[in-house]
Amino acid sequence: MTSTSALVVGGGIGGLATAIGLRRHGWQVTLLERAPSFRQLGSGITLAPNAVRALDALGLGAELRARGMAQGAAGLRLPSGRWLMRAKVEALEHRMGVPAFALHRADLHDLLIDALQGVDIRLGHTLTGMPGPDTVAFEGPDGPGTLTADLIVGADGIRSKLRRILFPAHPGPVYAGYVTWRGIVPADRTPAGMSRSITESWGRGRRFGVIPLGDGRVYWYATQSCPEGAGAGVTLAELADRYASWHRPIPELLAATPEDGMIRHDIHFLVTPLESYVSGRVALLGDAAHALTPDLGQGAAQALEDAVTLTAFLSSRSDVEEALARYDRARRPRAQQVVRASAQVGRIIQLRNPVAAAVRDTLASLLPAGTYLNATVRTLDWHPPCPA
Repeated sequence: MTSTSALVVGGGIGGLATAIGLRRHGWQVTLLERAPSFRQLGSGITLAPNAVRALDALGLGAELRARGMAQGAAGLRLPSGRWLMRAKVEALEHRMGVPAFALHRADLHDLLIDALQGVDIRLGHTLTGMPGPDTVAFEGPDGPGTLTADLIVGADGIRSKLRRILFPAHPGPVYAGYVTWRGIVPADRTPAGMSRSITESWGRGRRFGVIPLGDGRVYWYATQSCPEGAGAGVTLAELADRYASWHRPIPELLAATPEDGMIRHDIHFLVTPLESYVSGRVALLGDAAHALTPDLGQGAAQALEDAVTLTAFLSSRSDVEEALARYDRARRPRAQQVVRASAQVGRIIQLRNPVAAAVRDTLASLLPAGTYLNATVRTLDWHPPCPA
């Protein structure tokens, strides 16, 4: 019997991309999202070439290029402002064949939502269980209910309910050892003379990233190594004090950020890999399957790779379990390798020991920009699979 119905749990980047891909291949798709509305998420995002290829495969490349700003230059700095490394991102585009982009996360979310034609979207629906192998139970605005489908996709994030149901022995996410703050500076408050370069500045146990967006806004992020929950009460003013001695435009960016424009997260990831991303006719993807730290900027990219791979293998709609087995074989080794690499990079960047941090900085300043580029190829040089 040809399979035709799919249920996607979770309306984040991975869930939306999966719903779009399945719909393009003729599936009847229902999407459950627990939030009562699609929220405007208040941070920026960078999309590396592998993420751009995934969006191209979904037919959304032109819209991405209209909304995002192709990255020009990037570099590493010290708090004093001294450069450790500078590179032209055009070299990355030449190597990969597609550019990298920076845009507001809400713009990417809107881009995906606009492409959901034909998808049955049910907001305010929270997954509560799985009473059967092809059935989910939920609590919705009109009370409890169930839905049955030929395929169930768990894209319900790092605290995935479906992952806990399918793999109850898995320990779940763990704290990565640092907290991050993020903010957006409005275009009319951006400091004069802002460079279009993406930069990350490394201190001891701290860093600060600056990412100009295409519409004049600037996205920034700051991190600090600390016990879990330790940064919960830090205000924007207190954060500005911590970075007051760092190079320009960091103090200016913090001063220009609206009081309600900062968000904070303890960083968690799945240090213990899952034994499989599938169970029967259920597949996990994105953070539900392989939550990673943001140190390589690959969270959204890996979710998009998942979505494109899964929907390509399911394009024939005939043998769901075989397609899911192919998905697991294709995605699990790669995604888990990226999780490990991202965590390793984070541990190096967040070094607090003065001697270890000085060695890190010296090595970073001695490596040619081309060496950094070569180190990224394994992660970024991904191509979508052919449809089944």
